[in-house]
Amino acid sequence: MPRRLGAYLRHGRVLLALKAAIAAGIAWWVALLVPGVASNYPYYAPLGALVCMYPTVAGSARTALQTLIGLGAGILLAFPVILLGNPTSLAVGLVVGLGVLLAGLPRLGAGRDWIPMAALFVLLLGGDHADTYSLGYSIQMLVGVAVGLTVNALVFPPLHLNGVIQSLEELRSALALQLSDMGAALEERWPPEHEDWASRQDRLGRLSRDARAAVQLADTSRRGNLRRYRNGRDFEADYHALRSLERIAFYVEDITEVLSGAIWRSETAAPLPAGLGVPLAEASRLTSEAIGAWDPEAPAQAAAEDAVEALMREVHTSAVTERIDAAATFGMGLRRILLTIRLDPVPAR
Repeated sequence: MPRRLGAYLRHGRVLLALKAAIAAGIAWWVALLVPGVASNYPYYAPLGALVCMYPTVAGSARTALQTLIGLGAGILLAFPVILLGNPTSLAVGLVVGLGVLLAGLPRLGAGRDWIPMAALFVLLLGGDHADTYSLGYSIQMLVGVAVGLTVNALVFPPLHLNGVIQSLEELRSALALQLSDMGAALEERWPPEHEDWASRQDRLGRLSRDARAAVQLADTSRRGNLRRYRNGRDFEADYHALRSLERIAFYVEDITEVLSGAIWRSETAAPLPAGLGVPLAEASRLTSEAIGAWDPEAPAQAAAEDAVEALMREVHTSAVTERIDAAATFGMGLRRILLTIRLDPVPAR
């Protein structure tokens, strides 16, 4: 996965760099054609094209709007100080301080950095012509932003769908592997030789976060994207599959903690009755196969449900003579996993 992800990111970065280069070149060409006072400041157009370059069309539009708001706020901040006369050290410090203070306002996003920067530009570079400088600066930034948004929307706007497919599949496979390995551990002499599964909880959490980030990025990338009309992917189904996998990940992490505590005898853990090792292992292994199949009507689902119900019957029988806390928690976790699959008509792939 890291190798595939690295290749994917490199491809995305190359495309973004290419579009940024095209947008900057076009913005400079257009800026030289702009008449009036703005013609004195063509170098701000490529800057405007650059600041709105983002991997998604919606992200570019949001960044552009935030940047322009920050730019306008910075220009307005500088004018009262300019009216007091030539800029002094105190005036520069005051403008920068107020700009940084305003940058702390919520929801400014990328625009927050432009408030003190624009104020400083107007104060120091505008000089006696701060009004014309501000106008030319704003116009050319708008030109650049318009060019940047157009290029980003028309030149291969990415949909980031591969990341969704890969991340959901990897999370599903990791969950199935975890249950399979725990089933194998239950059949070995304790402590088991294979104990990698006991330290995978952090990895499962990371994979869950990566999957959510991938689905959200793909969902964001379709907004304002002309290519979405050629792709009929159902993002509601992706979110549904993601939520199902996140629930299963929670159950698997809980089961992992119960089993590792029972094997290595943590002070707060309840023991597993020795006679339940085989049915626990069988139920865990078959539930792993059900996750792999992810089909409520598949034989793997029915076999897993039968194994879990058989396990729970043995757990209740053992309650007469032994503590069943850990075994009951294990069995209930498996039952919830299978119920999640049965209630989810959308395959997690």
